[in-house]
Amino acid sequence: MKTLAFLILFCCGLAQAATIYKYVDANGNVTYTNVPIRGAQPITLNPISSYPGRKAGSSVGKPAASGSYPSVDADTQKQRDNGRRKILETELANEQKALAAAQKALADGKATRLGDEARNYQKYLDRVKKLQDEVTDREKNVAALKDELGQP
Repeated sequence: MKTLAFLILFCCGLAQAATIYKYVDANGNVTYTNVPIRGAQPITLNPISSYPGRKAGSSVGKPAASGSYPSVDADTQKQRDNGRRKILETELANEQKALAAAQKALADGKATRLGDEARNYQKYLDRVKKLQDEVTDREKNVAALKDELGQP
């Protein structure tokens, strides 16, 4: 058993240390292989690093130079922010209308039983549960939009 484990580890080690060959055929097609072919040239590859190298003079935690990020003047940024705020306020108003409609539908749905719901109480509960879930979803959306806008 120990011999088998050693053999497996040995073979894995050989696979990692295999030589890579580059072969160019008469048509100019390039083939890379680990099997030696007549006329193929062995190539040397640097080991692959799983960590990106740091540039000289850079430090961890230090933001990149301002030249690597696009810069926008304050007026343009303010216009963008105002546009985004206007979009969020419109979404909030629409979501509040949808919430009011969902709350009305829930109140109406609780007040009446449809068709055979008088005999099958579970159908009534299932329908009201869907209406309640809709109200809950709308409330969560309104809360998220208010949070995004910085409103209490």
